[in-house]
Amino acid sequence: MKITDVKTYLVGNPWKNWLFVRVETDEGLHGIGEGTLGHLASTVATAIQENRSLLIGRDVFQIESMITRWTRDIFADGAQIKMCAISAVEIACWDIVGKALGQPIYNLLGGLCREKVRAYANGWYRCPRTPAAFAEAAKKVVELGYTAMKFDPFGVGWRRPERADEDLAIDIVSAVRDTVGRNVDLAVEAHARFDTTAAIRIGKRLEPFFPAWFEDPVHHKNHRALNEVAKRVNVPVGTGESLTNKRQFVDLLNEDAIDVVTVEPLHIGGILGTRKIADIADAYQGTIVPHCAQGPICTLACLQISACTPNLYMQEHFDTFNEPWEKDLLTWAPKLVDGYLEIPTAPGLGADLNLEVVKAHPYHPEYGLWLWNNDWQFRRTPEAP
Repeated sequence: MKITDVKTYLVGNPWKNWLFVRVETDEGLHGIGEGTLGHLASTVATAIQENRSLLIGRDVFQIESMITRWTRDIFADGAQIKMCAISAVEIACWDIVGKALGQPIYNLLGGLCREKVRAYANGWYRCPRTPAAFAEAAKKVVELGYTAMKFDPFGVGWRRPERADEDLAIDIVSAVRDTVGRNVDLAVEAHARFDTTAAIRIGKRLEPFFPAWFEDPVHHKNHRALNEVAKRVNVPVGTGESLTNKRQFVDLLNEDAIDVVTVEPLHIGGILGTRKIADIADAYQGTIVPHCAQGPICTLACLQISACTPNLYMQEHFDTFNEPWEKDLLTWAPKLVDGYLEIPTAPGLGADLNLEVVKAHPYHPEYGLWLWNNDWQFRRTPEAP
């Protein structure tokens, strides 16, 4: 079965333009994928179209050789831009293969390890940066059925926050913990804001609230600093979403200090690429938490990964807190029941893309999430900084 066309679609979600792809074949089957990359979605779309010659005419079943050719033969690094382009096509190819064989993708990668996937909520705190507002928003998250959530309480903090601002962040975490109780897992996101000294101090201040993990307290490329923080605080440190190759994960995990690996499928080669990283993490007794702050096709890909990965911890889930029309983008979406997401059972990814909804929400160059703008958590469309 040969690839005949690769189409890209940019969708104007107000806080992040999404990039979807549709791979078509000479036997009439098609597959969908996603390559969303924050403020660079249109750049990834260009990368895909620029390298169509690597895809057209290729056997859609030969995914490994296709990805090898794209990663190795294009000698330019490209990092997340190149990997998001590759991942979008890889996911779409797996969708086609699953449809051709009449199987969900997880059955082609070892089969089910679980019947449902525990999810943690993100994107839920579109509220003022006060302890009371965060606590009220967290209460609603629990009422929706989630048993875990993640949030960034640090405002626009960078490197070394002012003491009053740091105190406010700790007060927010305390208020959320008091509201949701001890049985709801809390992950505290830092978006690589701090230097090592500040990260260690803040990590120690978080210890009384028993975070499930402290995410990216320092820059994701500073493996030594990440491991230093992990060794110095009694809180698990999670990281990995920004990494783009296996060697980076080996270097990160070699000190046996990081055990929550927040791998992003779109940055590491898609579905099979993520399973490979999960195996590396498993060799270091680590767990994976697939990063999924993208669109709903990435959610489908993550569910396929989470279903068949033995060392899964939890699955990130933004979709509940996206724009209302997002639920109409796909022909199927998972329901949340008692803190767990359904696993798709239809062949391939388990859903198709509604192109009419895609066309109704065009790309907008100002859409994006600016993490160092005041009140960024509201996910409004801001002026460019």
